[in-house]
Amino acid sequence: MHTLNLGILAHIDAGKTSLTERLLYAAGVIDEIGSVDDGSTQTDSMALERQRGITIKSAVVSFAIDDMTVNLIDTPGHPDFIAEVERVLSVLDGAVLVISAVEGVQPQTRVLMRTLQRLRIPTLVFVNKIDRRGAQYERVLRSIAEKLTPAVVPMGSAEGLGSRGACFTPYAAGDGDFASRLVDLLADHDDAFMAAFVEDEKALSYGRLRAELAAKTHQALVHPVFFGSAITGAGVDSLMAGIRELLPAVEGDADGPVSGTVFKVERGPAGEKIAYARMFSGTVRTRDLLRFGEDDEGKVTAVSVFDRGSAVRRASLTGGQIGRLWGLAGIRIGDVIGTPRASAAQRGHFAPPTLETVVVPCRRADRGALYAALTQLAEQDPLINLRQDEIRQEVAVSLYGEVQKEVIQATLANEFGVDVTFRETTTICIERLVGTGAAVEIIDKDPNPFLATVGLRVEPAPINTGVEFRLGIELGSLPFAFIKAVEETVRQTLRQGIHGWQVPDCTVTLTRSGYWPRQSHAHAVFDKSMSSTAGDFRNLTPLVLMDALRQAGTRVYEPMHRFLLDIPADTFGAVLPVLARLRAVPQAPVMRGSSYLLEGDIPAARVHDLEQQLPTLTSGEGVLECAFDHYQPVQDTIPTRPRTDHNPLSRKEYLLHVVRRV
Repeated sequence: MHTLNLGILAHIDAGKTSLTERLLYAAGVIDEIGSVDDGSTQTDSMALERQRGITIKSAVVSFAIDDMTVNLIDTPGHPDFIAEVERVLSVLDGAVLVISAVEGVQPQTRVLMRTLQRLRIPTLVFVNKIDRRGAQYERVLRSIAEKLTPAVVPMGSAEGLGSRGACFTPYAAGDGDFASRLVDLLADHDDAFMAAFVEDEKALSYGRLRAELAAKTHQALVHPVFFGSAITGAGVDSLMAGIRELLPAVEGDADGPVSGTVFKVERGPAGEKIAYARMFSGTVRTRDLLRFGEDDEGKVTAVSVFDRGSAVRRASLTGGQIGRLWGLAGIRIGDVIGTPRASAAQRGHFAPPTLETVVVPCRRADRGALYAALTQLAEQDPLINLRQDEIRQEVAVSLYGEVQKEVIQATLANEFGVDVTFRETTTICIERLVGTGAAVEIIDKDPNPFLATVGLRVEPAPINTGVEFRLGIELGSLPFAFIKAVEETVRQTLRQGIHGWQVPDCTVTLTRSGYWPRQSHAHAVFDKSMSSTAGDFRNLTPLVLMDALRQAGTRVYEPMHRFLLDIPADTFGAVLPVLARLRAVPQAPVMRGSSYLLEGDIPAARVHDLEQQLPTLTSGEGVLECAFDHYQPVQDTIPTRPRTDHNPLSRKEYLLHVVRRV
C-alpha cells in the first residue's frame, strides 16, 4: 500500500482542525465530528488546546483513501508556534494549505506558502468556510494569485456562498473553459507540452491534461485550488479525490538502509520518552539497537504505527511510514535515525525566535522543579532554548511572541504544578566580529595557571555559515581528547560574546598547543600537578578566546522585521509619524484603490508596539504582515545581556570561580 504523509497548514482560525475532523469522518475513521469550540477534536489532545480552541502541538492521525494510507499531520496556525510547523515540514510528502473564504490570504498564509514553495513541497489549496456570511470566490482566487502564487488553477465552481447550502462542483471533461485554463497554466511550465499543443491541439486529451496537472503538482510548480466547508462537508469529497490524484504517495523501501528523522518528542504516563519518527527507508523492529543523533544508540522497546485513526502497536516501522518509538532515552527532536539522507539539509526553514524572557517561580522552593519542567518542555520544543544563569539562579527562555509565553505559563501550572511569572520580554541580539584577533597562553608561564598551551585566531565568516573550528597545528601534536575539549569549549563560549550575545558566524583556528604528558610517581600514582588533562584545556580556552575576541572587536546587531502594512488612505498621515517613532523605515507607499500599501523594515523590539497601536490608528481596518528579515547594527546605546558563565572577560573573577585562586 502506498503512503502519503500530508501536512495541514494555515493561518490561525482558517479551519485546519475542523478540516481534519471532516476528513476523518468522510474516511470512516470517526463516527461523529468533534468541535474545536467544545474541545472534542481528535488532534487537539492537550487540555490547554481544548481550553483555548487552538492547536499548539502537531498531531498525527491516519486514514485511507482507496488503496492509499494518509498520515495527516495537523499543525498550529498561530505564528508563535511556527517551530512546530518547521519540524513537520521535514517529513511531508505533500500539504494542504487552508484559507478562509471570508478573511482570505492572511499574513501567516504568505509565510507558509513561501516556505512550502522554497522546499518544493507539493501543495493543494483548500478555501474553507464557503458557508459563512461574507464568503467570496473570485476575490479570494485573485488574492491567492496576487499574494501567494499565480500558478494556481480552480478545480471547480462554488455556488450559494454565504449560506448553509453552499456547494462546490468540480469541473469535468466537458468543461472547455477549464481545459483552456489548464493548457495555459501547464504550457507556462513545460516547453515540451507547449510544443505538443501547438503541433496538434486535439491530440491533448482531457486525460493527458489531468496527468500533466498531477505531474506539475508533484513538482510543486502548480497548485490546484478547491473550495468547500469543513463544517457542512461541501467540497471535501472533491478535495479527497484531489489528494489521491494530485499529491505524490510513496512506497517505502523496507529493505533499504535504515534512515528516518524525529519530528516530535513527548513523555508517556510513566515519564518515558516517545519519539515520533518518519522513516524514509529501512525497517525498525522492536529490540533493534538503533543509532541516532550524532553518536547515540538505544534499544527500541516498543513500536506503534499510525493506521486508520490513531497509532497501533506493531512489530516494526518501515520506510514511508510514520510511527512512535519507545526506549530511546537520549533522543531529541531533529535527530537523524540511522543513515542521513543525501538531501536532508539540517537547517531551519523559519527565522529563530527573537524574543527572550526570564521565568520566575512564584514560590522560591519551586526553583528546582521549574528547571526540571522547562527541561522537559525544551525536549518538545528545542527553540525555547533554555538559558540557565547559575550566578543569579535564573532561567531564561526564547520566544516568538506573547501568546507563547501564556502557553508556557499555563503548561507549567497545569502539567507540573509550578506557578510562574515572567520578567519583561527583551529582544535577542547577536554579535558579529569586526576584524581578526589572536591570543595565546603558554603552559607554565604566568599568568596561565593551567597545564595547557592554547593559541586561537578568530576571523569573521559569511552570514549564516555558523562557527567553523579549524586546526592550525600538526596532526598528532595534541591528543584528540584535548582537541575535542578545546573545540567544544569554543562553541560553548561563543554563546556569549563581549556584550553577552551569541557570536553566530566566525572561524576559529587552533594555532598553538602544548601539554605535559601523563606522569606518575615511583609507586605509579597519577600526579595531576604534573600532567595535563582535558579540564586544563576546557578552563583555559575561554580566557584565550575572549582575548582574541577583544582584539578582533565585535559589533552588536539587532533583529529586523520586514513589514507590509495595508491601511486606509485617510489614515496615512496618522500612521507615518508613529512608524518614525518606532524606528521603522518605510519605502515609498503604493496606492491600491482606497488604501495605501507600505513596505519596510522595523526593529523586532517595536513590532508588538505597532500591533497594539494599529487598530486605533486605522479604526480597525489596518492589516499588518510582519516576519523576521535580517540583522542590523545597533546605532544607539549598545544593549548588553548579563552573563551566565564565570565571566572570562575578567581574569580575576573567572579564576576565583574556576580554580578558587587568583
